[in-house]
Amino acid sequence: MKTKSQLALAPWVFTVGFFALWEILCHVLKISSFILPAPSTILWAVWEYRNQLAYHAMHTLWMTLAGFGLAVGFGLLLGMVLGSSRLINAGTYPLLVGFNSIPKVAVVPILVFWFGVGWVPPVMTAFLISFFPIVVNVATGIATVEPEMEDVLRALGASKRDIVFKVGVPRAMPYFFGSLKVAITLAYVGSVIGEQNASNVGIGNLLTRASAAFEVPLVWAALVVLAVLGVIMYAITAYAERSMTGWAQRSQMAA
Repeated sequence: MKTKSQLALAPWVFTVGFFALWEILCHVLKISSFILPAPSTILWAVWEYRNQLAYHAMHTLWMTLAGFGLAVGFGLLLGMVLGSSRLINAGTYPLLVGFNSIPKVAVVPILVFWFGVGWVPPVMTAFLISFFPIVVNVATGIATVEPEMEDVLRALGASKRDIVFKVGVPRAMPYFFGSLKVAITLAYVGSVIGEQNASNVGIGNLLTRASAAFEVPLVWAALVVLAVLGVIMYAITAYAERSMTGWAQRSQMAA
């Protein structure tokens, strides 16, 4: 069984090793920085463009969190409805699956028609791309309540509402927090897609302009900033999951 210190150090060791190997290969194979910059070149670009990156990163962060917040609220409510009613579940799932199958980049022009260029299309794109896993996981968690338990609770006088809120929702919490880790990364994808097509600020807009100007180190620096933001938000949701649903995590499988 791995110790806590080993598990805590593992991400740092693997990350440093990955970038060290990348750096070595770039120098040994003499790869042009126009094709694939070395990590040292990207790090220098992050420092050189730090003010510009920070400005756009903050806009991307708040637009992502806004879309993610909408997805959490809407996904939780809709998931509860679907999980508590087999009829509504069966009737709406084809619509949800069909809508989720549409590439969200194709929806951005419609959002521009409706809301114009600005912060609304990135927020809405982040919402549209991230609510589906929340809905599915919450509905699945509530639907896992055993029929035998429902019969016992009804015999004891519990209503359908009591069963959903006092048994189904707590049962769905591990599923819910698990879906948040997926949804937060999808929200970043959505906001960047929206920024590239319908915003004047944000990392997505910066990527578009840097690519058009062939500023390759800046493009990679922006990607690194996006990756760092995504890892931070994922870590926060993972910490919330451990804090709120630690009772559901019993597995001690060795690596």
